[in-house]
Amino acid sequence: MAETLLLALVVVLMIFAALDLFVGVSNDACNFLNSAVGARIAPYGLVVLVASVGVIAGATSSSGMMEIARNGMFFPERFSMLEIMAIFSAVMIADVLLPNLFNSLGLPTSTTVSIIFELLGAAVCAAIWTIHKSGAPMSDLIEYIKLGRTATIVSGILLSVIIAFTR
Repeated sequence: MAETLLLALVVVLMIFAALDLFVGVSNDACNFLNSAVGARIAPYGLVVLVASVGVIAGATSSSGMMEIARNGMFFPERFSMLEIMAIFSAVMIADVLLPNLFNSLGLPTSTTVSIIFELLGAAVCAAIWTIHKSGAPMSDLIEYIKLGRTATIVSGILLSVIIAFTR
């Protein structure tokens, strides 16, 4: 039963990974294109060419994001395989729906920031569920979430926003 469920989750994750790639690349391409096309600083074809190179460079150098997803926000050894799969399933579903919704509404979004907070939120929810299931006190949450690493990542994101608004 559990093996069948895990296999089904892997298939669902693969489907959502393909959808996420489409949504993420289109979001990054829009971010590259919006200001350049709006400002008319170069011919449209050149802007598209530069945006294409930027998207390809970003896609090929995104190993840092995978490192964060693999061991950056939580202690995977504290969770069961089903809980890990639930975390990553929640992240993939949210990472397809949220940026797509934001893009549909014309709101700016960052795929990097969204995946970081989706991963953190899913890990915290899974940790709370695991703690509740075991009957342990909620203070054990710090044994599931890497607070130092998480604080570094979140403060970096917030600091970049503050710096952007002061320039």
